[in-house]
This record gives sequence, structure tokens and C-alpha cells, in this order.
Amino acid sequence: MKTPPKTFHVKSFGCQMNVYDGERMAELMTAQGMTAAADANDADLVVLNTCHIREKATEKVYSDIGRIRKTAGKSGGDPMIAIAGCVAQAEGEEIVRRAKVDVVVGPQAYHNLPALVAQAAAGTAALDTDMPLASKFGHLPARRRVGPSAFLTVQEGCDKFCTYCVVPYTRGAEVSRPFAAIVDEAKALVDAGAREITLLGQNVNAWVDADGRGLHDLIRTLDRIPGLARIRYTTSHPNDMAQGLIDAHGDVESLMPFLHLPVQSGSTRILKAMNRSHGRDDYLRLLDRVRAVRPDIALSGDFIVGFPGETEADFADTLSLVDAVGYAQAFSFKYSPRPGTPAATMTDEIAADVMDERLQRLQASLGRDQRAFNEASVGRTCHVLVERVGKLPGQWLGKSPWLQSVHLIGDHAIGDMVTVELTGATQSSLSGCVPHAQPREMLNVLHNVLTV
Repeated sequence: MKTPPKTFHVKSFGCQMNVYDGERMAELMTAQGMTAAADANDADLVVLNTCHIREKATEKVYSDIGRIRKTAGKSGGDPMIAIAGCVAQAEGEEIVRRAKVDVVVGPQAYHNLPALVAQAAAGTAALDTDMPLASKFGHLPARRRVGPSAFLTVQEGCDKFCTYCVVPYTRGAEVSRPFAAIVDEAKALVDAGAREITLLGQNVNAWVDADGRGLHDLIRTLDRIPGLARIRYTTSHPNDMAQGLIDAHGDVESLMPFLHLPVQSGSTRILKAMNRSHGRDDYLRLLDRVRAVRPDIALSGDFIVGFPGETEADFADTLSLVDAVGYAQAFSFKYSPRPGTPAATMTDEIAADVMDERLQRLQASLGRDQRAFNEASVGRTCHVLVERVGKLPGQWLGKSPWLQSVHLIGDHAIGDMVTVELTGATQSSLSGCVPHAQPREMLNVLHNVLTV
């Protein structure tokens, strides 16, 4: 028997969907009368909300478990440990056996977390990695207080089966939440303080409801919610980028000019080996269609370097695609095999030093283009949504419509939508000021700090 926990701490790893899931688990615990602890060392229950995408994800979970127990042991504590998310789904009973944790719950079953915690407190390790047909969302508590920018999951799972990816195995098949339920949660988020909502899904643009409405129809409905100023969505698959969604970028004012559309490689041969179902030219033509309706759109992507069989010519195709697109942001990683995926059985591995060198070259190109995009923004006047306090006196941090981080100084508050002139740029952020409102000396100080 263990004392039922009174405090909890949720630590989420990986994608925005894990952040959303972590928030919902915290709300579940709060609804049970528990109090959130700012630090895992102060919690009776620690929930590790895991991600299985990165290399050695499973071993890192076991390392975190050991670290929590070692720290707790020094203070005389013995917190309950729950493993949630994709590693929990993939490992299941193995985590209970190897690490002797109290709770293991998969990403489709976390609405059962309170019952699982109660079972563990009664003395029996609790495991739930089912993928039930019934939606977990109907079992979650109502949204209450959120920040100015909030996540909202609308779609889960993946039917694409890219050869390198574990998502179809850990998150299940593609499932779309009902239209009305999404709209209701969006309204609740706005009532709770959100001015911007990012719609989430493993393939968010695959969302479709029982009546055949697509993501563009959902966005147009959300656009009519009073108080909702901004809509974003991620992550998209090129095969699901319907013309209706492209058109929405041209005529829905609240839909921000930013598109994250992973390509993974610039080589059609490698894309075929990845089972990406699109080629290099398909992808570039798609971007041309998007830019035709929204010329100022900021483009973001994902890249995998060193996929089995990647030649220097294949990698050169990736670099030339980067040059052709000019990404405002991008994420790039070295390939690492995931147990159970087709790519894990491929034998033509790329040497580690070759992958390292290619990644450095790719990231240099991506960094060059990100800096160029930010520098081209200097002189623009745009709205910035203030999201948090900065490190300097009177400094605030927010996001531009193009998802750039903007530092500004002035008399503002979190949640304000401020008209800002962008005055300086680095690779990772911009500085700005309210026109005719700030002393030039203060702006110069801020810019100097940002460029150090």
C-alpha cells in the first residue's frame, strides 16, 4: 500500500501533441483534488510523458526513472512514478518488469490515469496500453485557464507507414475527433484566455468528419469564434494538402501565414524508400500552389539525414531542395533505427561520421535561410501576440504571424496583441518596438543584447 498522492508533476518530451496530452493529464489530476508541483522533487506522483521518435528514447526513460529515484532517496521521499506516452505504448509490461514503476499508460488511454494511480496506491502496478474505439476526449475534464496560445488536438494516429516511423504502432490508425467536440473545446479555450489556437495531429490535415468536411471547413468555422485572433495547425503530410486548405491560406484572415510541411529528403529515390508517397517534384509543385495564394507564407520542414542507402548524390538533392525552398524554420536529424519499423531491417547503413558531416552541412544551409528570412522581415509592421515576460526589465516575448520569436520593450501584458515594427534580426529571433512609443536608446540596448 502507498499513500495516495496529493501533489503531481508532469514532464513531457517530444512533439506538441505530447505537450497537449501532458496538459490534459495535469487537468485530470487537478480535477481529482491534487496540486501541481513545479519540480519533480516536490511531487508525490511524477508522470513522464514520453516520446519514441528520437534515438535511444527507451533508455533515456530508464535513465530518468533512476535519476528521480536517486534524488528522491536523498530527501527521504518515494514518489509514485507513472510512464505515459509512446514509450509506454511500445514497451508496456517490460517497463513494469524492468523498472518496477507504478503506472504505465499509453497515449490512447491516459484518461484512465486517475483510476490507474488509485490501483497503484492500493499496491498493484497498473498497466493500460489499450487503443479503445471509444474516444478518450469525452472522459477529460473541461478546459479552464490557459495561456494566450493553446494547443488543441483534432486528429491522432497515422495510416502512412513511413518505413522509419513508429507512430502508426504507438498512436494507432488515423482517427479524427468529431467536429462539434472540437468547436466546443476551442470555444472553451478562448473563454479560458486563449487568443491563438494551434490544431494538432500526427497528420492534422488528414482530419475529416462523418459528413466529409475537411480541415479547411473546420478552420473556417473556428474563424468565426469571437475572441479567437489566430489559428495555426501542425503537423501536415504533403499527400493530405487539399486545395480547400490551400485556398483557406489565401482568404481566412485568422489563419496565420505559416506552414510546417515535412519533406524528409530532397531525393525522390530516398523518399520512395521511406514510403513517403510523394516525390521531390510533387512537393515543390505543392509549395508553388501554396505560395500562389499566400506569397508571404513562412515554410517549415523536417529532414532526416543518413537514411539507409542515402548516397552523396541523394544528399545533394536535399541541399538543392533547401536552396529552392528557402525555409523560414526547419528541424533536421540523423537517421536512427526504430525497432519494429521496416527501415530497421535495412542493411545499407550510413557511417556515423558521414551522417555527422552531412547534418552539419544541412544545418548550415537551413540556418542561413532562417537568418535570411528573419532579416528580410526587418522593417515590417505586424501584430505580435505577447506570450511571456522577457529577461530584461520591461522586456516581453511574443510571436509574429510567421511564428518568429519577437522581443519588445514596453508597457504590455501577457495576451496583448501589439502592433510592432520589426527593427532587428538574428537567426533565431527578432527585436521590435511599438512605433513612436519607445526611446531609440532602449531599442539599441535590446538589439545589442539579442545579437551577442
